Amino acid sequence: MLNQVLFFVLGLVTLVVSAELLVRGASRFALSLGVSPLVVGLTVVAFGTSAPEMAVSVGAALAGNPDLAVGNVVGSNIANVLLILGISAIIAPLVVNEQIIRQEIPIMIGSAALMVVMALDGNISRVEAGVLFALVIGYTVFLVRQSRQATRATNDEFAEDMPADSDWDRHWSVQLGLIVVGLVGLVQGSDWLVGAAIAFAQAFGVSDLVIGLTVVAVGTSMPEIATSIIAAIRGQRDIAVGNVVGSNVFNIFGVIGVTGLVSTAGIPISETARSFDLWVMLAVAFACLPIMATGREIARWEGGVFLAYYASYTAYLVLSAQQHAFLPTFSNIMTGFVMPLTVIVLILKVMQHNGKAGAGV
Repeated sequence: MLNQVLFFVLGLVTLVVSAELLVRGASRFALSLGVSPLVVGLTVVAFGTSAPEMAVSVGAALAGNPDLAVGNVVGSNIANVLLILGISAIIAPLVVNEQIIRQEIPIMIGSAALMVVMALDGNISRVEAGVLFALVIGYTVFLVRQSRQATRATNDEFAEDMPADSDWDRHWSVQLGLIVVGLVGLVQGSDWLVGAAIAFAQAFGVSDLVIGLTVVAVGTSMPEIATSIIAAIRGQRDIAVGNVVGSNVFNIFGVIGVTGLVSTAGIPISETARSFDLWVMLAVAFACLPIMATGREIARWEGGVFLAYYASYTAYLVLSAQQHAFLPTFSNIMTGFVMPLTVIVLILKVMQHNGKAGAGV
């Protein structure tokens, strides 16, 4: 057990240091290429921090465990929004780039909806997986070309937010090295952290199902958590939000796409995932739109709401796995009171925002 504690601490330290290197390198590399930090967050950082999801899902599919492959992606996407954006917004309210509201969130919602549609028949075939993989390539190319066509004024605006405290990382080769070292460190750190966390859970008698639905999903999201938090602290909020949105798109298009391609029979989707978890993932994606669109900011209280919902989702998974007697009561409270209240608050917030906009405030 002492060894697991050491690996847990080592993994946590490695994640923090690696995230710092990745954010610094990616931010400066964006300026060197004339590409906005937002696009770097949506592509290089997002795809790199999704490496654990890719490794876990592909490995699970090859080992004949499709439930883990799908659960890892779905659980990670839910954690990315509710847990990561929640924590990041509490640290510092996240001002959301207009491109994210106008373009990236609809794409994230579309990718989640597409996965739900593909999964309705109980299987994501190799042809459907190929379509998903082609979409991630097209999405990446589109983002890079779009960013390179941005005005000089836009890139100058990003440059103003960059720290100018040293010159040692001004060369592109150093910046690229920071990105590579940061990504490798994030993957290794998350591996140590997840392994230790699973050992802790097993030592306390937690079932493998609950471990897979919670520890593995959050564990493979640790690179995104570390990167977004460090980015928020450093004021690189485009990377903080872009990392989450880009990771969610990549998890579906890239991870599910590759996983389905390497699996000869495609990816079987369980009834539980089709009836509950996939719909939660889609609902969470939709929830971003009104929150980000009203005022172009994720406020601290909204981050708190995200965290509360993630805690509730995790509690539901644990109660459901144990078939606990409190499960029906908990479900009734969530569906009969908490969720309707949240919807009412969102509607009032949108109406208030529209009223101010109409009055020219």
